[in-house]
Amino acid sequence: MKSDSEITAKGREVLSIEGEALARVAERLDERFAAAVRLLHDCRGRVIVAGIGKSGHVANKIAATLSSTGTPAFFLHPGEAAHGDLGMVTPGDVVLVISNSGRTQELLAIIPNLKRLGARLVALVGDPDSPLARKAEVALDAGVEREACPLNLTPTSSSTAALALGDALAVALMDLRQFKADDFARFHPGGLLGDRLLKLTVDDVLISGGRFPSVGADADFEGIIAELADKRQGVTAVVSSEGRLVGVISNGDVMRCLAGKCDSGSLTADGMMTRDPKTIAPGESAERAVAIMETHNITALIVVDGERRPLGLVHLHDLLGRKSFWQPPAE
Repeated sequence: MKSDSEITAKGREVLSIEGEALARVAERLDERFAAAVRLLHDCRGRVIVAGIGKSGHVANKIAATLSSTGTPAFFLHPGEAAHGDLGMVTPGDVVLVISNSGRTQELLAIIPNLKRLGARLVALVGDPDSPLARKAEVALDAGVEREACPLNLTPTSSSTAALALGDALAVALMDLRQFKADDFARFHPGGLLGDRLLKLTVDDVLISGGRFPSVGADADFEGIIAELADKRQGVTAVVSSEGRLVGVISNGDVMRCLAGKCDSGSLTADGMMTRDPKTIAPGESAERAVAIMETHNITALIVVDGERRPLGLVHLHDLLGRKSFWQPPAE
C-alpha cells in the first residue's frame, strides 16, 4: 500500500516531467510558429481543428478556445470527415491537424481531400519528420522526450504539450488581433465576465463620496501623497476651485517625480498632473469604460457630468470583478 507521501511524490513527479516537456517545446519555438499564427490570422474562412483519440480531445478544446477569443473555429472528426463531414470544409479554411505520431491514418487519408477543397494545412505534431508534417504548409514541433506515464504509453506529456501549443497559438492570435476584454464579453454573454460587462454601468461600481480621491490644483506634494495613500485607488483627481476636473495624478507620476529627483518641496498638483485626462459620463456601460481604459493603457476613469464636475471614479479591477490592489480594506 502506497503512503500519502509517496502518492503526493508521484503527483509532483508527473507535474515536473510535464513542466520540463513544455519548457523544451518553448525552447524549440521558432519562425514556424509565427508563420502558423499569420496563416491562421489571415484565414478568410474558418479554422478547422482535427485530431483523433486523445489528440481529438485536445483539438476540441483548442477549437473552443480559438472561437471564444476571436478566431472562428470548429472541431472536425477525421473519421466522420471521410463519411460526409468534409462538406463543412470550404475554400479559404485553414485546417490545424493534431497528431503526436504524425502518422495517424485517419488524418493522412483526408489530407488530399482537404487540399482539393482549397483548405490550407497547419500540423501540430510530435514528430517534425513525420508524413503529416511533410504534407503541411507549416508544421509545429510538439514533441516530448517521454510521457509522464510510467509505462511511457499513455498520452500525458504529449497531450499537455499539444494543448499548451494550441493555447499559445490562440493567445498569439488574440494579441495580433488586439482582442480586448469587451470583445471577450461579446463572445461570453452567459459567463461571469460577459454578464458583468454587458449589464453593469459605471454607476454600479462608482467610487464616490469619502472614498473618491481628490485634491485641489494648489495641493502640495505631501498632500498628494497623503490622498493617494489614504484612498488607495492608484490615482487622484485634481479639481479646480470651481469644482471642475482639471487633471489627474497617478502613483506612477509620483514615482517618476521621485526617481527624477524633482523639487517636491515646491511642487504642486497643478505642476505635476496630467491635464485633460480621459473621462466617462454617468450611465455609460462597463464595456465602454473597459474599452477606453484598454485603448489608453490606464486602469481608472473619472466620471464627470456635463460641466466636467467629478462624480466619482471607476477602476478596471472593479469592472472586471477582480479585487483591486488599491481597494481599501473593508471597515
